Amino acid sequence: MNPTNTIRTEANSGLMAAADAATDAYRRAVATYPREKLKSIAMQGADGTPTMFVDVIVEDAIIDAATAAGVNVLSEERGWVDVGSAVTLVVDPVDGSANAAAGVPLACFSAAVAIDGEFTEAMTTWLHTDERWWASRELSPYTTSGCRTVADAALSMLRPHQRNWDAWTRVAQTATRIRILSCSTLDAVLVATGAVDAFVDAGSDTHRLMDIAAAVVLVGASGGVVLDAFGRPVEFDTDLTRRWSGIVAATPELGEELRTLIAEAP
Repeated sequence: MNPTNTIRTEANSGLMAAADAATDAYRRAVATYPREKLKSIAMQGADGTPTMFVDVIVEDAIIDAATAAGVNVLSEERGWVDVGSAVTLVVDPVDGSANAAAGVPLACFSAAVAIDGEFTEAMTTWLHTDERWWASRELSPYTTSGCRTVADAALSMLRPHQRNWDAWTRVAQTATRIRILSCSTLDAVLVATGAVDAFVDAGSDTHRLMDIAAAVVLVGASGGVVLDAFGRPVEFDTDLTRRWSGIVAATPELGEELRTLIAEAP
């Protein structure tokens, strides 16, 4: 699905240029390189995690496009690219890199626009189809499900780790249904559009800013909330060592109940 005229009219030009560059670079990479090459580790990212080759290819194209449009970039691989603008794109070039490299069609480009440190708009692009979801803090075409209790909720969750197994299990056992898509930004879009009631990192502190920055706008403007399980503010920061246990929920009530379940002592 091609981007609508509304998105092209309303979205920040740097954000749109970055999304176009991401889609084009991703498709060229998939057409050019074998899967083993796409998933190979190319470098250590600025966020301290290994960077796949597919991430580098797409991120380089995004940085070129965004900086040419006159905006700064904060991205997980290269980190802070400062061109002296008041406008910054907080970018996840390929969210769901392992999916993308393996040929699983669940991977997204996602970015939030921050002006003088305040998130103002965001876009997530499904790289396999070029379907795009955009909203500003004042305008969203989407509405969350309105679900208020975990017992009634269908949730998406990050996979569990040993460090958060108890909290993960408490949430999973309370909810009606759970899914693990391994693409946080797509999970957040599904909350914004009402397809899923919440998306949760159940206390593993896995989320970086670029994993949930777009959700702050997309979900917040659609009636939902983005919280941290331990009460830390989700805010613009160029320090990529910071981590969150993000809760992206259809309503404040659902978000707070999930936070209580996660933070509960074993």
